[in-house]
Amino acid sequence: MTGADIVTAARLWIGTPYRHQASLRGIGCDCLGLVRGVWRDVLGPEPEAPPRYGPDWAQAGGRETLAEAAARHLVPRPTAAFEAGDVLLFRWRERLPASHCAVAASAAAMIHAHDGAAVAEVAVAPWWARHLAGAFRFPGVFP
Repeated sequence: MTGADIVTAARLWIGTPYRHQASLRGIGCDCLGLVRGVWRDVLGPEPEAPPRYGPDWAQAGGRETLAEAAARHLVPRPTAAFEAGDVLLFRWRERLPASHCAVAASAAAMIHAHDGAAVAEVAVAPWWARHLAGAFRFPGVFP
């Protein structure tokens, strides 16, 4: 399996409305639900079910919950050298835990679900690049 296979699977989610805690292609998902759905589409059953979480879960808990889960199930990558198919983690502010994730479509674009919008492919603009907190690859995926 390649990064291009991951991108193809993620692009099938474009247009899915944002729905907090959901993970159903065409019906609704949040950023984590998108990554979970891509996992199911390409790898099969999810390795663990996420706990219920509120919209401010990362800020309220103060732990790197998203990064810890990514490290349990994904392969860490150099953040500055992410490639198509990699999972990207973002933090909204420098000292806050990572609380947003996306799938890299290329070294310059990503597919993500953002509150108030549908899943979309967007440029990794300078703002996103400054807030990039980690990069991971799905297991068994090659560039």
